[in-house]
Amino acid sequence: MNTLGRTLLATTALGTATVAYAAGIERRRWTLRQATLPVLAEGARPVRVLHISDLHMMPDQKSKQRWVAALDELDPDLVVNTGDNLAHKQAVPSVLRALGPLLNRPGVFVFGSNDYYAPKPKNPVRYLLPSAKKKRVHGIPLPWRDLRAAMVERGWLDLTHVRRTFEVAGQTVFAAGLDDPHLRRDRYDDIAGRPDPNATLRLGVTHSPEPRVLDPFAEDGYDLVLAGHTHGGQLRVPGYGALVTNCDLDRTRARGASRWGAHMWLHVSAGLGTSPYAPVRFACPPEASLLTLVPRPIDAAQQGSAAAGPTRFGAGADVR
Repeated sequence: MNTLGRTLLATTALGTATVAYAAGIERRRWTLRQATLPVLAEGARPVRVLHISDLHMMPDQKSKQRWVAALDELDPDLVVNTGDNLAHKQAVPSVLRALGPLLNRPGVFVFGSNDYYAPKPKNPVRYLLPSAKKKRVHGIPLPWRDLRAAMVERGWLDLTHVRRTFEVAGQTVFAAGLDDPHLRRDRYDDIAGRPDPNATLRLGVTHSPEPRVLDPFAEDGYDLVLAGHTHGGQLRVPGYGALVTNCDLDRTRARGASRWGAHMWLHVSAGLGTSPYAPVRFACPPEASLLTLVPRPIDAAQQGSAAAGPTRFGAGADVR
């Protein structure tokens, strides 16, 4: 075999191995990402927030359900779910099994496009196109109302276009949320205005982290906005990062924490699932995030820490 033939053979083998890893191992490598964010009022005690997003649950994804349920052992003070829980019309019971004991804790949520509509097969090349050039193609309606009713019945707050004040670990949280900006269902005017200045935490919640909704959250004076949707890029190149974000957010913010303006922090979850029609992840394992919120530094020049990295929290492969 000549040099060209050996090169082509090696390249083919490497590509096959990469696809096999991305589809068979990486997308089931459940990971807990941790970060410390200085967003609370002076003198507040730390608050532990579990951020869950983009489950894209199928009924047969048993290990995902077990792993998410086990996150209750982290003893979070508040659970925030930023949407895209469903990927199948019969997945509501599976999502509720996954959230299980977490539903006994204080929680808030908003929904994403894949709570409302099932995914459909698409040309993978479309994923690499700018968000503005993608035509929305919806699948069949999903039973999001059933999921919402179950969450609300267990005490979680639906933040869709409402402003709510509640207590977490003896401290006041002011929170507001939006319907999915990816589907242009957001109506920021419904929640516009300064949040409670006396709250320990002023929290914004949205599924898709579109800059056009992050800007008004920042202008109104929110401390932190939590979002999902990007899957962390889903396919990341080591040393380069996410190729795309599937929205207008720049790719450097595809996952993790960053500053948005002079006061506000943004945290984007890389999520725990994928579309069943694109079941691959590369250099971007599925994740939940445990955020330790601490008071802002007295010295305004200090930026605080968003440092920390991914850690494993249990493991397992889906039972298919």
